[in-house]
Amino acid sequence: MSGAGQYSAFADAAMFEAVRTPWVDLGGALSQVSPIDLGIKVGREVLARAGLQGQAVDSVLAGSMAQASFDAYLLPRHIGLYSGVAQAVPALGVQRICATGFELLRQAAEQLRDEVQLALCVAAESMSRNPIAAYTHRGGFRLGGEVQFKDFLWEALYDPAPGLDMIATADNLARRYGLSREAVDRYACASHQRALQAQQEGAWVDEIVPVDNQVFELEGYQSRRISLARQAGVVSQDSHPRPTDLAALARLRAVHADGVQTAGNSCAVVDGAAAALVGRASDCTRPALTRLLASAVVGVAPEFMGIGPAPAIRLLLQRSGLSLGDIGRFEINEAQAAQVLAVAQELELDSDRLNVQGGSLALGHPLAASGLRLVMSLARQLRQHNLRYGIAAACVGGGQGMALLIENPAWRA
Repeated sequence: MSGAGQYSAFADAAMFEAVRTPWVDLGGALSQVSPIDLGIKVGREVLARAGLQGQAVDSVLAGSMAQASFDAYLLPRHIGLYSGVAQAVPALGVQRICATGFELLRQAAEQLRDEVQLALCVAAESMSRNPIAAYTHRGGFRLGGEVQFKDFLWEALYDPAPGLDMIATADNLARRYGLSREAVDRYACASHQRALQAQQEGAWVDEIVPVDNQVFELEGYQSRRISLARQAGVVSQDSHPRPTDLAALARLRAVHADGVQTAGNSCAVVDGAAAALVGRASDCTRPALTRLLASAVVGVAPEFMGIGPAPAIRLLLQRSGLSLGDIGRFEINEAQAAQVLAVAQELELDSDRLNVQGGSLALGHPLAASGLRLVMSLARQLRQHNLRYGIAAACVGGGQGMALLIENPAWRA
């Protein structure tokens, strides 16, 4: 139906393996590392864990939102080459802001219908290296004229169409759905506590690849490297989860005087990268991490962009012939607490199935990479608890929502 969104079903697609770096706070140990080098790190690691050589890859798909290095145009190509992929294999840059990780998987699954047998999907984001930039000074500076250098990271959070920043769109949802500051802080507190408990229990050990200083060689070409900031040693776990309580969250000032969103109930700003290998489920020589069944993406009003996951999930379920009750777990990206609560209220989701290991409020949201984290974490939860179906979803700045349906290949009734 025209204007109802886009739905894609995948008959024989699977995520063979997936890994990520730790998510590290803005200005932390990964702050000086190019997203290309973070991408190479996870690209090499996901192939090694799958027991595959780079020569087995037929397609490279990579995403990153910020122009975080002068060679940013080359990000997909260099990630592929330095990960060991054959020189003849093409690379493509993918961008759907916060849903870029989902879009990578969608495009990989679509490519399997043609000649591609194995796709390397990589998303890498350096929020710390977002530039201080100007777009109007190519011709120089006029005497007494305005100097227009701005913080790209800060300005990118503003949507000029409705004239609102992303925090204000969540405040809009809080008003529409009757969400109080206390309710929003309570959700954020629970997210932090769940994430801290999951970290202490080793929930993400299998998906995290430790990062240290490293050189990447490519015969006949210049070497690339990871150099950690502040003389950091090996970085092996997410840095943002920490103890908090309602009293501490309540003391924080709202970003907008008439709103409910604060620094404590909005997503953390972090650096990180993630990678996945996507191929045909029928080609798996060992159990796949998860099957990719379908995706849905819809547009919503920019001033209420955070509600996007709700219609995307509805479309996904409707076209897939499933109900909310069929889904064992939901992972919905926590851009802001009010945004997730609005989606949960709209869909009538219970907290026992939603973000049970916490979310981006506690872990952080490295824009392009979050979708891959959501899917790999969800896939491991389904396997651990013998659940069949899971849905990962995210809102998208500008007014979109995207959702991905996955299935546990090891599920037993």
